[in-house]
Amino acid sequence: MLLAILAVVFGLVLLVWSADKFVEGAAVTARNAGMPPLLVGMVIVGFGTSAPEMVVSAMAAIDDNPALALGNAYGSNITNIALIIGLVALLSPIRVHSQVLRKELPVLLAITLLAGWQLFDHYLSRVDGWTLLTVFALLTGWSVRQSMHSDAATPGTQTTAEPDSYAMSQKQAWGWLVLGLLLLILASRWLVYGAVYIAESLGVSDLVIGLTIVAVGTSLPELASSLIAVKKGEHDIALGNIIGSNLFNTLAVVGLAVVIKPMAVDTVILSRDWSLMFCLTLALVILGAGIKKVGRINRWEGALLLAVFIGYVGYLLMSAF
Repeated sequence: MLLAILAVVFGLVLLVWSADKFVEGAAVTARNAGMPPLLVGMVIVGFGTSAPEMVVSAMAAIDDNPALALGNAYGSNITNIALIIGLVALLSPIRVHSQVLRKELPVLLAITLLAGWQLFDHYLSRVDGWTLLTVFALLTGWSVRQSMHSDAATPGTQTTAEPDSYAMSQKQAWGWLVLGLLLLILASRWLVYGAVYIAESLGVSDLVIGLTIVAVGTSLPELASSLIAVKKGEHDIALGNIIGSNLFNTLAVVGLAVVIKPMAVDTVILSRDWSLMFCLTLALVILGAGIKKVGRINRWEGALLLAVFIGYVGYLLMSAF
């Protein structure tokens, strides 16, 4: 058990660190290849912050632990809204100025409804997986096109200024790109091994472990980038980071895992986990897009989101034992 706990802790630390190095290497490589800074931010860095979820879910699917893969994706979405947005809003109320973000919030809600519709037959097939990946590709193209024609902040612009601060040669960039990716895979292996072993030892389902420990751990990059953004007064960026991550998790992370390994879906995932994810997404649309020109998530609303997260995790843990 001790070895499994160490594998989870060390795996999470290495996962976050390697994702950061992967992003640095990828950003410099893409910039040197002539990609526009905005595109680097949206595609490269946007992918990097969600890379932990994707790699962990892919590894879980390969290791025949589909519940862990799905729990990681949906749990990360719940964590992103309830814990991260809640904590950020509690520290500093979030004002949403960007018209692009306010357009993408309803898109996120529609994608969440699509995910729920796929769960109704209690089975996710490869067709479902390819559908999610296709929608992700189309949505990415649309987001890039929208961003190119707007000066507003978008989910990927949280780091459009950061690649300029990466001081490294092209050789170093390639080195960190390759090493970061390899370490991501290694860290994910350790994390999945430790999480599954702990779940089996305690008699807890893979789904619960994925929804809690693994989901929170793989959401650490989003937490860090959102806190940095709000510290700099970039409120649109903090929210945009979450929108981009949740879109990525729902479409690309689940899609890839299902293409690798189709999975039967427990009824509780739809009635409990997806339902909460949908309600939180709907709340985010109402609070972020709002009915005024500027949406706002205040401290009281942030505290309520945090309370929901604590209650949800508490319920999962109580029902697991």
